[in-house]
Amino acid sequence: MQPLIIIATPNISWLNPDVDYPRTPETIAEEARLCRENGAAILHTHAENRWAETIRAVRSKTDILIQCGMSSLPLAERMEVFEHHADMISVILNHHDEAFALTETSVLHSRQELAEYAGLCQQHQVVPEFEVWHAGSIWNLNFLIEKKLLKPPYVTTLFFGWPGGTWSPATLEEYQYRRALMPEGCVCNVSIMGAGQLEILAAAILAGDHVRVGTEDYPFDHRGHVVPTHELVRETAGMARALNRELATVSQARQMIGLQEEP
Repeated sequence: MQPLIIIATPNISWLNPDVDYPRTPETIAEEARLCRENGAAILHTHAENRWAETIRAVRSKTDILIQCGMSSLPLAERMEVFEHHADMISVILNHHDEAFALTETSVLHSRQELAEYAGLCQQHQVVPEFEVWHAGSIWNLNFLIEKKLLKPPYVTTLFFGWPGGTWSPATLEEYQYRRALMPEGCVCNVSIMGAGQLEILAAAILAGDHVRVGTEDYPFDHRGHVVPTHELVRETAGMARALNRELATVSQARQMIGLQEEP
């Protein structure tokens, strides 16, 4: 079994907006360093829309891989991510339809846009991380593969319990159903919003998949206390060790997601 990649998400808690989180390049970089020290190999950041400064700040503090989120934004508004050579970029495979505490999101994403993302990722050597919300997401992923717009490995994150029109239940049955539909060559992560998180995290760790934790997904530890993302990473790392799953180093994570080694 491959080592476990932990993805850290020290971003806004969409359902609990009073939860604090780092909001400047400097504080994001410091939290990234702490997440790396506690077992995370990838940072999923929104950068508070300060992409260039945040990428520079994080790389000055730690070797953690940088995955740039906010896939609801139009592609034209995300070009900085490519121009400043982030390691990864999140790409939703379907309509954004989310209902959060303070905002609702409804954004269409066409297959033409997905093809444009695939081309830009190859051109700039940025790894796309494809967001899988339901079975239709997987149809679109297969469309890109069949059109030979992607090369394996296909890095994906399966979402559970996020409210809105792309909601799916945070249950083991839903995880197993959707996981069985994924094409060969996928590196699968899971993201769970809500108290059903623990069961799916444990199942993914045991199945050889990877996990995403942090204030954006679910800001509470196993005791129900709000804690910063690096403490959620530490707790997840402890779970992995208890289940005899080794944690991935940054170098191992690079290899697993198909990212070229730095010169």
